[in-house]
Amino acid sequence: MIVTKSPTMGPSISDLFSPRRARVWVAFTLTCALLLFLARQRGAATEWNARQQPPPNSVAAPDEQGPKEVREDEVDWSKFAYLQYVTNSHYLCNSVMLFGQLHQHGSKADRVMMYPEGMFNLEVSEAAGRGKGGKRHDIELLNKARDDFNVKLVPVSVQHRATADSTWAESFTKLLAFNQTQYSRVLSLDSDAVLLGSVDELFTLPPSPVAMPRAYWLYPEEKKLASHILLVEPSAEEFERVLDATNKGGEDEYDMEILNTLYQDSAMVIPHRRYALLTQVFRWEDGEHAKYLGSDREEWDPIEVFNEAKYLHFSDWPLPKPWLGAAEDLRQRLEPKCRDKDGVESCVERDIWNGIYRDFHERRQRVCGYSIDPQEG
Repeated sequence: MIVTKSPTMGPSISDLFSPRRARVWVAFTLTCALLLFLARQRGAATEWNARQQPPPNSVAAPDEQGPKEVREDEVDWSKFAYLQYVTNSHYLCNSVMLFGQLHQHGSKADRVMMYPEGMFNLEVSEAAGRGKGGKRHDIELLNKARDDFNVKLVPVSVQHRATADSTWAESFTKLLAFNQTQYSRVLSLDSDAVLLGSVDELFTLPPSPVAMPRAYWLYPEEKKLASHILLVEPSAEEFERVLDATNKGGEDEYDMEILNTLYQDSAMVIPHRRYALLTQVFRWEDGEHAKYLGSDREEWDPIEVFNEAKYLHFSDWPLPKPWLGAAEDLRQRLEPKCRDKDGVESCVERDIWNGIYRDFHERRQRVCGYSIDPQEG
Protein backbone atom coordinates (compact mmCIF):
# COMPACT_ATOMS: atom_id res chain seq x y z
CA MET A 1 0.00 0.00 0.00
CA ILE A 2 1.24 3.42 -0.86
CA VAL A 3 1.03 5.94 1.94
CA THR A 4 0.61 9.51 0.75
CA LYS A 5 1.67 12.51 2.83
CA SER A 6 -1.11 14.75 4.03
CA PRO A 7 -0.61 18.45 3.29
CA THR A 8 -0.92 19.15 7.00
CA MET A 9 1.71 16.64 8.04
CA GLY A 10 5.31 17.71 8.79
CA PRO A 11 8.37 16.30 7.08
CA SER A 12 8.97 12.62 7.57
CA ILE A 13 12.08 11.22 9.30
CA SER A 14 13.47 10.22 5.97
CA ASP A 15 12.89 13.72 4.65
CA LEU A 16 14.75 15.28 7.60
CA PHE A 17 17.78 13.14 7.03
CA SER A 18 17.85 13.36 3.29
CA PRO A 19 21.23 14.56 1.98
CA ARG A 20 19.87 17.88 0.75
CA ARG A 21 18.03 18.69 4.01
CA ALA A 22 21.02 17.57 6.07
CA ARG A 23 23.21 20.11 4.30
CA VAL A 24 20.64 22.83 4.89
CA TRP A 25 20.36 22.02 8.59
CA VAL A 26 24.13 21.90 9.04
CA ALA A 27 24.49 25.29 7.34
CA PHE A 28 21.68 26.75 9.44
CA THR A 29 23.18 25.40 12.67
CA LEU A 30 26.65 26.75 11.86
CA THR A 31 25.22 30.15 10.97
CA CYS A 32 23.36 30.38 14.28
CA ALA A 33 26.44 29.31 16.18
CA LEU A 34 28.55 31.94 14.39
CA LEU A 35 26.03 34.71 15.09
CA LEU A 36 25.87 33.70 18.76
CA PHE A 37 29.67 33.70 18.98
CA LEU A 38 29.92 37.17 17.42
CA ALA A 39 27.22 38.52 19.73
CA ARG A 40 29.09 37.25 22.75
CA GLN A 41 32.35 38.71 21.45
CA ARG A 42 30.70 42.11 20.96
CA GLY A 43 29.35 41.95 24.50
CA ALA A 44 32.73 41.01 25.89
CA ALA A 45 34.40 43.81 23.92
CA THR A 46 31.87 46.32 25.20
CA GLU A 47 32.51 45.19 28.77
CA TRP A 48 36.31 45.35 28.25
CA ASN A 49 36.13 48.82 26.74
CA ALA A 50 33.99 49.99 29.63
CA ARG A 51 36.65 48.78 32.04
CA GLN A 52 39.28 50.80 30.14
CA GLN A 53 37.40 54.10 30.45
CA PRO A 54 38.75 56.43 33.16
CA PRO A 55 36.62 55.71 36.23
CA PRO A 56 35.21 58.60 38.25
CA ASN A 57 37.46 59.93 41.05
CA SER A 58 40.62 58.57 39.42
CA VAL A 59 44.27 59.58 39.63
CA ALA A 60 46.35 59.88 36.48
CA ALA A 61 49.75 58.18 36.69
CA PRO A 62 52.00 59.55 33.93
CA ASP A 63 54.82 57.49 32.50
CA GLU A 64 56.71 57.45 29.24
CA GLN A 65 53.97 55.37 27.60
CA GLY A 66 51.27 57.87 28.53
CA PRO A 67 48.95 58.36 31.52
CA LYS A 68 47.38 55.45 33.30
CA GLU A 69 44.26 55.63 35.40
CA VAL A 70 44.28 54.38 38.98
CA ARG A 71 41.21 54.51 41.19
CA GLU A 72 41.74 56.56 44.32
CA ASP A 73 39.84 54.01 46.41
CA GLU A 74 42.42 51.39 45.37
CA VAL A 75 45.36 53.43 46.71
CA ASP A 76 46.56 53.02 50.31
CA TRP A 77 47.88 56.55 50.83
CA SER A 78 49.31 55.69 54.26
CA LYS A 79 52.11 53.86 52.43
CA PHE A 80 53.27 57.07 50.76
CA ALA A 81 54.79 60.30 52.07
CA TYR A 82 55.95 63.70 50.90
CA LEU A 83 59.37 64.38 52.37
CA GLN A 84 61.12 67.65 53.15
CA TYR A 85 64.51 68.03 54.76
CA VAL A 86 65.48 71.11 56.76
CA THR A 87 69.10 71.86 57.62
CA ASN A 88 68.77 75.31 59.24
CA SER A 89 66.39 78.19 59.97
CA HIS A 90 66.82 79.58 56.45
CA TYR A 91 65.08 76.61 54.86
CA LEU A 92 62.56 75.95 57.63
CA CYS A 93 60.17 78.66 56.46
CA ASN A 94 60.39 77.46 52.84
CA SER A 95 59.53 73.94 53.95
CA VAL A 96 56.52 75.07 55.98
CA MET A 97 55.33 77.09 52.98
CA LEU A 98 55.54 74.06 50.69
CA PHE A 99 53.70 71.85 53.18
CA GLY A 100 51.07 74.57 53.30
CA GLN A 101 50.64 74.27 49.54
CA LEU A 102 50.39 70.47 49.79
CA HIS A 103 47.64 71.02 52.35
CA GLN A 104 45.94 73.57 50.11
CA HIS A 105 45.96 71.16 47.14
CA GLY A 106 44.52 68.35 49.27
CA SER A 107 47.45 65.95 48.96
CA LYS A 108 46.55 62.54 50.38
CA ALA A 109 49.95 61.06 51.22
CA ASP A 110 51.60 61.60 54.61
CA ARG A 111 53.79 64.67 55.09
CA VAL A 112 57.15 64.27 56.79
CA MET A 113 59.72 66.91 57.72
CA MET A 114 63.23 65.82 58.68
CA TYR A 115 64.64 68.61 60.84
CA PRO A 116 67.92 69.00 62.77
CA GLU A 117 68.11 67.41 66.20
CA GLY A 118 68.02 70.14 68.82
CA MET A 119 66.01 72.63 66.76
CA PHE A 120 62.83 71.66 68.61
CA ASN A 121 64.26 72.40 72.07
CA LEU A 122 61.83 74.43 74.14
CA GLU A 123 64.30 75.18 76.95
CA VAL A 124 66.79 76.65 74.52
CA SER A 125 64.08 78.48 72.62
CA GLU A 126 62.65 80.15 75.74
CA ALA A 127 66.09 81.50 76.57
CA ALA A 128 66.54 82.74 73.02
CA GLY A 129 63.37 84.87 73.05
CA ARG A 130 60.88 85.42 70.25
CA GLY A 131 62.97 87.34 67.74
CA LYS A 132 62.44 86.70 64.05
CA GLY A 133 64.68 83.93 62.85
CA GLY A 134 65.59 82.96 66.42
CA LYS A 135 65.10 79.65 68.13
CA ARG A 136 61.66 80.56 69.43
CA HIS A 137 60.49 81.45 65.94
CA ASP A 138 61.78 78.11 64.65
CA ILE A 139 59.66 76.34 67.25
CA GLU A 140 56.60 78.31 66.20
CA LEU A 141 57.09 77.31 62.56
CA LEU A 142 57.59 73.64 63.47
CA ASN A 143 54.40 73.77 65.52
CA LYS A 144 52.59 75.40 62.61
CA ALA A 145 53.70 72.63 60.24
CA ARG A 146 52.58 69.95 62.71
CA ASP A 147 49.30 71.51 63.83
CA ASP A 148 48.09 73.35 60.72
CA PHE A 149 49.40 71.15 57.91
CA ASN A 150 49.47 67.67 59.56
CA VAL A 151 53.23 67.30 59.16
CA LYS A 152 55.07 64.53 61.00
CA LEU A 153 58.26 65.96 62.53
CA VAL A 154 61.27 63.63 62.44
CA PRO A 155 64.53 64.75 64.09
CA VAL A 156 67.66 63.68 62.19
CA SER A 157 71.38 64.29 62.20
CA VAL A 158 72.15 66.70 59.39
CA GLN A 159 74.41 64.97 56.86
CA HIS A 160 77.42 67.20 56.23
CA ARG A 161 80.43 66.60 54.01
CA ALA A 162 83.40 68.78 53.18
CA THR A 163 82.74 69.88 49.61
CA ALA A 164 84.13 72.34 47.11
CA ASP A 165 81.01 74.52 47.45
CA SER A 166 79.77 74.85 51.04
CA THR A 167 76.32 75.86 49.73
CA TRP A 168 75.49 72.22 49.09
CA ALA A 169 77.54 70.66 51.90
CA GLU A 170 74.41 69.60 53.79
CA SER A 171 72.28 68.59 50.80
CA PHE A 172 73.23 64.97 51.47
CA THR A 173 70.54 65.03 54.18
CA LYS A 174 68.07 64.57 51.32
CA LEU A 175 69.49 61.08 50.76
CA LEU A 176 68.02 59.97 54.09
CA ALA A 177 64.87 59.51 52.02
CA PHE A 178 66.21 56.04 51.14
CA ASN A 179 66.06 55.12 54.83
CA GLN A 180 62.37 55.96 55.40
CA THR A 181 61.44 52.29 55.19
CA GLN A 182 58.15 52.78 57.05
CA TYR A 183 56.83 53.89 53.62
CA SER A 184 56.64 52.09 50.30
CA ARG A 185 57.39 55.33 48.46
CA VAL A 186 58.49 58.82 49.43
CA LEU A 187 58.51 61.90 47.21
CA SER A 188 61.26 64.33 48.17
CA LEU A 189 60.61 67.90 47.03
CA ASP A 190 63.21 70.64 47.40
CA SER A 191 61.74 73.54 49.36
CA ASP A 192 63.15 76.31 47.13
CA ALA A 193 60.11 75.83 44.94
CA VAL A 194 56.42 76.51 44.42
CA LEU A 195 53.80 73.78 44.21
CA LEU A 196 51.23 74.86 41.61
CA GLY A 197 49.01 71.77 41.75
CA SER A 198 48.58 68.32 43.26
CA VAL A 199 51.25 65.77 42.30
CA ASP A 200 49.72 62.80 44.15
CA GLU A 201 49.63 60.88 40.86
CA LEU A 202 53.41 60.42 40.95
CA PHE A 203 53.03 57.87 43.76
CA THR A 204 51.16 55.59 41.34
CA LEU A 205 53.97 55.34 38.78
CA PRO A 206 55.15 51.81 37.94
CA PRO A 207 57.59 50.27 40.45
CA SER A 208 61.18 51.56 40.32
CA PRO A 209 63.79 52.14 43.06
CA VAL A 210 64.18 55.76 41.90
CA ALA A 211 62.34 58.16 39.58
CA MET A 212 63.74 61.58 38.62
CA PRO A 213 63.29 64.15 35.83
CA ARG A 214 66.06 64.94 33.38
CA ALA A 215 68.20 68.04 33.91
CA TYR A 216 67.11 69.37 30.52
CA TRP A 217 68.80 72.75 31.04
CA LEU A 218 72.21 71.03 30.89
CA TYR A 219 71.55 69.45 27.48
CA PRO A 220 73.32 68.74 25.24
CA GLU A 221 76.55 69.29 27.17
CA GLU A 222 75.56 66.96 30.02
CA LYS A 223 72.90 64.29 30.15
CA LYS A 224 71.96 64.13 33.80
CA LEU A 225 69.00 63.49 36.05
CA ALA A 226 67.82 66.24 38.38
CA SER A 227 67.27 65.63 42.11
CA HIS A 228 65.05 68.55 43.17
CA ILE A 229 62.09 66.20 42.74
CA LEU A 230 62.91 62.62 43.71
CA LEU A 231 60.62 59.59 44.02
CA VAL A 232 62.20 56.81 46.10
CA GLU A 233 61.27 53.28 47.16
CA PRO A 234 63.11 53.12 50.52
CA SER A 235 64.98 49.97 51.42
CA ALA A 236 67.94 48.98 53.57
CA GLU A 237 69.80 47.73 50.49
CA GLU A 238 69.41 50.96 48.49
CA PHE A 239 70.24 53.10 51.51
CA GLU A 240 73.46 51.14 51.99
CA ARG A 241 74.35 51.68 48.32
CA VAL A 242 73.71 55.41 48.64
CA LEU A 243 75.79 55.67 51.82
CA ASP A 244 78.66 53.82 50.20
CA ALA A 245 78.59 56.05 47.11
CA THR A 246 78.41 59.16 49.32
CA ASN A 247 81.44 58.11 51.36
CA LYS A 248 83.42 57.47 48.16
CA GLY A 249 82.33 60.67 46.43
CA GLY A 250 84.77 63.46 45.67
CA GLU A 251 84.57 66.97 47.09
CA ASP A 252 82.90 68.22 43.91
CA GLU A 253 80.16 65.55 44.03
CA TYR A 254 76.87 66.43 45.68
CA ASP A 255 73.55 64.63 46.07
CA MET A 256 72.70 65.08 42.37
CA GLU A 257 76.04 63.67 41.20
CA ILE A 258 75.81 60.69 43.57
CA LEU A 259 72.31 59.83 42.39
CA ASN A 260 73.43 60.05 38.77
CA THR A 261 76.37 57.76 39.47
CA LEU A 262 74.00 55.15 40.87
CA TYR A 263 70.84 55.57 38.78
CA GLN A 264 71.53 57.50 35.59
CA ASP A 265 70.98 54.43 33.41
CA SER A 266 68.31 52.73 35.49
CA ALA A 267 66.04 55.39 37.00
CA MET A 268 62.51 55.91 35.78
CA VAL A 269 62.27 59.32 34.12
CA ILE A 270 59.62 61.71 35.43
CA PRO A 271 58.44 64.06 32.65
CA HIS A 272 60.17 67.39 33.26
CA ARG A 273 57.33 69.27 31.61
CA ARG A 274 54.81 69.90 34.35
CA TYR A 275 57.01 68.49 37.14
CA ALA A 276 60.34 70.34 36.80
CA LEU A 277 59.87 73.86 35.45
CA LEU A 278 62.71 76.24 36.34
CA THR A 279 62.11 79.97 36.74
CA GLN A 280 65.07 80.64 34.43
CA VAL A 281 63.15 79.14 31.49
CA PHE A 282 61.19 82.40 31.28
CA ARG A 283 64.50 84.26 30.85
CA TRP A 284 65.81 82.11 28.00
CA GLU A 285 66.38 83.58 24.58
CA ASP A 286 64.45 82.51 21.49
CA GLY A 287 65.71 79.11 20.37
CA GLU A 288 66.63 77.88 23.84
CA HIS A 289 63.11 76.80 24.81
CA ALA A 290 63.36 73.63 22.72
CA LYS A 291 65.34 72.11 25.60
CA TYR A 292 62.30 72.44 27.83
CA LEU A 293 59.64 71.79 25.22
CA GLY A 294 61.45 68.72 23.92
CA SER A 295 60.93 69.85 20.32
CA ASP A 296 62.28 72.56 18.05
CA ARG A 297 58.94 72.60 16.20
CA GLU A 298 56.63 73.43 19.07
CA GLU A 299 55.99 77.13 19.51
CA TRP A 300 56.99 78.59 22.86
CA ASP A 301 53.91 79.74 24.75
CA PRO A 302 54.84 81.04 28.23
CA ILE A 303 51.24 81.19 29.43
CA GLU A 304 50.52 77.59 28.44
CA VAL A 305 53.81 76.40 29.97
CA PHE A 306 53.06 78.11 33.27
CA ASN A 307 49.46 76.89 33.37
CA GLU A 308 50.41 73.24 32.79
CA ALA A 309 53.22 73.27 35.38
CA LYS A 310 52.72 71.69 38.80
CA TYR A 311 56.16 72.13 40.40
CA LEU A 312 58.24 75.28 39.85
CA HIS A 313 61.83 75.47 41.05
CA PHE A 314 63.65 78.74 41.75
CA SER A 315 66.81 78.74 39.63
CA ASP A 316 67.98 82.06 38.20
CA TRP A 317 71.73 82.17 38.69
CA PRO A 318 73.38 84.65 39.24
CA LEU A 319 70.24 85.98 40.93
CA PRO A 320 70.19 84.58 44.50
CA LYS A 321 67.30 82.60 45.93
CA PRO A 322 64.31 84.87 46.61
CA TRP A 323 64.51 84.70 50.43
CA LEU A 324 68.14 85.91 50.40
CA GLY A 325 67.38 89.27 48.85
CA ALA A 326 68.95 90.81 45.76
CA ALA A 327 70.01 94.28 44.70
CA GLU A 328 67.24 95.92 42.68
CA ASP A 329 69.55 96.75 39.78
CA LEU A 330 70.65 93.09 39.53
CA ARG A 331 67.06 91.87 39.54
CA GLN A 332 66.04 94.34 36.85
CA ARG A 333 69.05 93.44 34.73
CA LEU A 334 68.25 89.74 34.89
CA GLU A 335 64.47 89.85 34.54
CA PRO A 336 63.03 88.52 31.25
CA LYS A 337 63.12 90.93 28.36
CA CYS A 338 60.06 92.06 26.45
CA ARG A 339 59.81 90.61 22.93
CA ASP A 340 58.60 91.86 19.61
CA LYS A 341 55.81 89.56 18.45
CA ASP A 342 54.28 90.37 15.08
CA GLY A 343 55.21 94.01 15.50
CA VAL A 344 53.72 94.23 19.01
CA GLU A 345 55.79 94.36 22.20
CA SER A 346 55.03 91.41 24.49
CA CYS A 347 56.17 91.32 28.11
CA VAL A 348 54.39 88.09 29.09
CA GLU A 349 57.53 86.29 30.30
CA ARG A 350 58.54 89.26 32.44
CA ASP A 351 55.07 89.56 33.95
CA ILE A 352 54.89 85.85 34.80
CA TRP A 353 58.42 85.82 36.25
CA ASN A 354 57.90 88.91 38.40
CA GLY A 355 54.52 87.55 39.50
CA ILE A 356 56.13 84.31 40.69
CA TYR A 357 58.63 86.20 42.85
CA ARG A 358 56.03 88.66 44.15
CA ASP A 359 53.67 85.84 45.15
CA PHE A 360 56.50 83.99 46.91
CA HIS A 361 57.41 87.05 49.01
CA GLU A 362 53.79 87.75 49.92
CA ARG A 363 53.18 84.14 51.01
CA ARG A 364 56.42 84.08 52.97
CA GLN A 365 55.35 87.19 54.84
CA ARG A 366 52.01 85.58 55.71
CA VAL A 367 53.43 82.19 56.75
CA CYS A 368 56.68 83.17 58.42
CA GLY A 369 56.25 86.82 59.36
CA TYR A 370 59.03 88.02 57.07
CA SER A 371 59.81 88.01 53.37
CA ILE A 372 63.61 88.15 53.46
CA ASP A 373 65.50 86.06 55.99
CA PRO A 374 66.44 88.35 58.93
CA GLN A 375 70.00 87.05 58.80
CA GLU A 376 70.26 88.11 55.17
CA GLY A 377 68.01 91.16 54.92
